[in-house]
Amino acid sequence: MTKIDPSLYLNNQSTTRTPSPELGKDQFLKILMTQLQNQDPSNPMKDQEFISQMATFSSLEQMMNMTKSIDTLVQSQLVSPVIKYSHMIGKEVTYQGYDEETGEKLDVETSNVIAVSQQDGWAILELENGKKIYADSILQISDPNAKIDETNETESIVGSAPEGSE
Repeated sequence: MTKIDPSLYLNNQSTTRTPSPELGKDQFLKILMTQLQNQDPSNPMKDQEFISQMATFSSLEQMMNMTKSIDTLVQSQLVSPVIKYSHMIGKEVTYQGYDEETGEKLDVETSNVIAVSQQDGWAILELENGKKIYADSILQISDPNAKIDETNETESIVGSAPEGSE
């Protein structure tokens, strides 16, 4: 005759309940069914209340799903070097030039950024002069559309101001 494993006896099972911080669909439906089963027969729950609770829960669940999606989107944008350095397109950068064959330092060069790409997780800036440089090799960034007002030494942007910024 086969023996029953003693760990399967009900008195050997854990009776402690671990509460969950989240209320999912299943838990909500269990609560709603319990509420319907235990309602006062002389004063039953109205169908409008039932529909209202279902709509509230559905909208809450959609908001939670949207929040998770937005968090995922934000995290992916923070990680991407292309997005991180895309604001540099159109900017003028100054960088240390190197001879590709010898690795010897050349003169400091300046060029405008026309594109940003990534290679092995590193941001690569493509320049107007045809060169590609790593973003961390930049010595200075400037805006070629900005001009310095030499009378009070403040920077002003050439062109019209955006609406509502005055």
